[in-house]
Amino acid sequence: MAPTDETGQVSQHASSSGTTPPDRPPAGHGAAAPGAGMPRWLPRAMVLALALIAAFQLGTWAFHQLIGLLINILIAFFLALAIEPAVSRMAAHGIRRGFATFLVFLGLLIAVAGFVTLLGSMLAGQIIKLIEGFPEYLDSVINWVNTTFHTDLRRVDIQDSLVHSGWLRKYVQNSATGVLDVSAQVLGGLFQLLTIALFSFYFAADGPRLRRTLCSVLPPSRQAEVLRAWEIAVDKTGGYLYSRGLMALISGVAHYILLEALGIPYAPVLALWVGVVSQFIPTIGTYLAGALPMLIAFTVNPWYALWVLIFVVVYQQFENYMLQPKLTSKTVDIHPAVAFGSVIVGTALLGAVGALIAIPAVATLQAFLGVYVKRYDVTDDPRVHGHRIRGTGKNLLTRARRLFEKGRSAGSEEDSSRG
Repeated sequence: MAPTDETGQVSQHASSSGTTPPDRPPAGHGAAAPGAGMPRWLPRAMVLALALIAAFQLGTWAFHQLIGLLINILIAFFLALAIEPAVSRMAAHGIRRGFATFLVFLGLLIAVAGFVTLLGSMLAGQIIKLIEGFPEYLDSVINWVNTTFHTDLRRVDIQDSLVHSGWLRKYVQNSATGVLDVSAQVLGGLFQLLTIALFSFYFAADGPRLRRTLCSVLPPSRQAEVLRAWEIAVDKTGGYLYSRGLMALISGVAHYILLEALGIPYAPVLALWVGVVSQFIPTIGTYLAGALPMLIAFTVNPWYALWVLIFVVVYQQFENYMLQPKLTSKTVDIHPAVAFGSVIVGTALLGAVGALIAIPAVATLQAFLGVYVKRYDVTDDPRVHGHRIRGTGKNLLTRARRLFEKGRSAGSEEDSSRG
């Protein structure tokens, strides 16, 4: 035992002789000595964790700020894929690719401008006609209400109540204050259209250069896959636009027959409007397309507007559940259920943009993955074609009968043994 002094402490001689007190663990064995510093890796780990959290927050903020631009670039990319066949065909005949892209965009711009101008002039004329004939329509409605409900309404009283109503005054004030908001939305929409047009022009005009840039950072095996995916995307996008154009033609013809039968003016133009808008503006295209023919029909006869509404709703159901799945499965080569589900998923993720590009995107992915899926010959079994094997029900019935008879015979033998 080590000698101690009067205070009970281990003497200097014992500590210097190297003898370790029994109540103090040896160095390097057990807990760290009191007052020892934190591990060297802990500050660096804390700094790294904080840096990762800050980078994640910054990336999330940047993604939310740029989500509009990313969606515009995605739309521009699919638009460039849609015009790629026309640009490539013109470039194959010796026309510079940039000039060929300019000609395609110029043709699209002229077609859209002419269509909008024609519809605008027609709509302006019909609105003027509707405003001029509004007192007559109002008198007819008032006469019908007075005759049906035995009231004594007059057009002058209704006009005075509307003019002096607080609701109308409040509506005018709100409309005046909302002019700036509408102007800002219109300017924002024009800027988005310009952004999409510029990106799609660059994607189409510099398509070969873009493909070379992508392939230059990939090994040769991956380059072939990228080029194959690009070619598949062009084919599927073209097939999708072809199916949309075909459905627009069918829709236009069907609505033209209805409008012509009802005697609605400008029937060809209205039918063209319904066909184009309902197919190429997703989600709200059908309602926007049907509103204009209903308005024009109302100027002829209010009941005609109701007939147009019923026809639009019925035809939309026919198109959604019968026409669109069959045409999409033939032109884009995907199952109707997959096409319907992809539109729902695209709408949930990206709204109207997702509904528009969902089918070509899924068709491209399906065709690209189909190259790498190994397939086998299907066995020649009737069950593959949905038929039952003959005699299956008979065999099951025979087995059940045998089991029943065996159980009954075993029961009878047990009863006889007991007796």
